[in-house]
Amino acid sequence: MSITYKDAAGVQGMRTAGRLASEVLDHITPFIKPGITTKEIDQLAAQCMHKQGSVSATLGYQPNGYPPYPASLCTSVNHVVCHGIPNDKPLKKGDIVNVDVTVIKDGWYGDTSRMFIIGEASIAATRLVKLTYEAMWQGIMRVKPGVRLGDIGHAIQQFAESHGFSVVREFCGHGIGRTFHEEPQVLHYGKPGTLDELKPGMTFTIEPMINLGRRDVKEHGNDGWTIVTRDRSLSAQWEHTVLVTETGYEVMTLSAGSPPPPTFVHG
Repeated sequence: MSITYKDAAGVQGMRTAGRLASEVLDHITPFIKPGITTKEIDQLAAQCMHKQGSVSATLGYQPNGYPPYPASLCTSVNHVVCHGIPNDKPLKKGDIVNVDVTVIKDGWYGDTSRMFIIGEASIAATRLVKLTYEAMWQGIMRVKPGVRLGDIGHAIQQFAESHGFSVVREFCGHGIGRTFHEEPQVLHYGKPGTLDELKPGMTFTIEPMINLGRRDVKEHGNDGWTIVTRDRSLSAQWEHTVLVTETGYEVMTLSAGSPPPPTFVHG
């Protein structure tokens, strides 16, 4: 599979899908508080998608070697790194949870995720969530024609490790468009000046998974999906879909409720 470059119509389709994915997160945000279950969050998201006229990309998604994914979104709580399946366990004060939404609208995919802190969390957990968000933006800021993917990964890795965190290596960002996962792979670590050169029309996700402890991960249980930190330390992740423009980048997964960029982005 080769990298796809989006024309004006494709860019518009991606903008719409990205905004709708973000609006699902806007919709569920007021409900995410102590006592709600991740399965209830999933149901709220499914209802929102139905009203939008979008479709979940994850429900029934089945890559080679995996069972069909059983939910409309992913919910990864505390030491779950990614692909957590919604369940009936209530969230409690102090938990952190990543909610990852991908919708399909008119054949285009929009993919984004946010972290949520349930009530008040520990200083360490709160710091991890904040700095993971900033790490994602350290990568986004590098996006422009002529830059290489290794430059993005290097910026994220340097930022995360400078704050004492570790970067998960087994999972990465990805190209996206009329299919869920396209080329290129977008690593969240790396060496400057390496890997693919960015060109206008490329669309891909930047979605670092950052651990409070060691970077090692493992599969949890036998559901075929859930990935956890090997040392059970907390993990956080944020995700945006970005477009390479003629002069820089455009974040395609923004909506009215999106958290603002860190001050260093435009400062």
